[in-house]
Amino acid sequence: MADPALHQTQPIQEIAIDYTPEACTHCVDTNSITLTYDHRGGARWRSTTRFLYGTFSSLIQCAKGNTSGLNLNIYLSSLEGDKSQDEIDFEFLGKDKTIVQTNYYATGTGNREEIHDLGFDCSDGFHEYVIKWGPDLIEWLIDGKVVRRAERKEGEGFPNKAMFLYASVWDASYIDEGRWTGPYVGCDAPYVCLYKDIHVPVGSAVNCSCDS
Repeated sequence: MADPALHQTQPIQEIAIDYTPEACTHCVDTNSITLTYDHRGGARWRSTTRFLYGTFSSLIQCAKGNTSGLNLNIYLSSLEGDKSQDEIDFEFLGKDKTIVQTNYYATGTGNREEIHDLGFDCSDGFHEYVIKWGPDLIEWLIDGKVVRRAERKEGEGFPNKAMFLYASVWDASYIDEGRWTGPYVGCDAPYVCLYKDIHVPVGSAVNCSCDS
């Protein structure tokens, strides 16, 4: 991560909404995005271009109330739904708003989950979440503090495909019989997750004609 260019960022200018566009709002002037989960289900937005390495960041305030069952997140993926995707994650598990899970995938293989105590309730206010990704190192930061580092190791997979920046809110209560995010309750719907001051790398966009 010695290359200073990897740390140069700019505000995100344009997004694509993959599903439920009426549950996602984007304001370019304030560099803010709102995702809502309610009777319509969730929503997912992404950058319109892929990036090969760089620094990605957002201030995030997760949804208030009983969010059991929901997964709220910000992450990188070479293409959501592709079984051979590369991916780097921050995931908020609705059953406990004082933790966050990090993970990464290489060619569709993950199982590198780690749980981190936040020291705060992620719905109480905005906090900064940053992914710094280079050819040989990934760093996850929260409010300026590195909470995890993953280095490339010989013989092991490591993300090296150009990736979109994604964020979504969805009901993950069916996974592992509700043990991962908890059972969905929904008593405080609609659930609103707020993103602002979203930044992506400068000069590392990769053009593509694919749909996600």
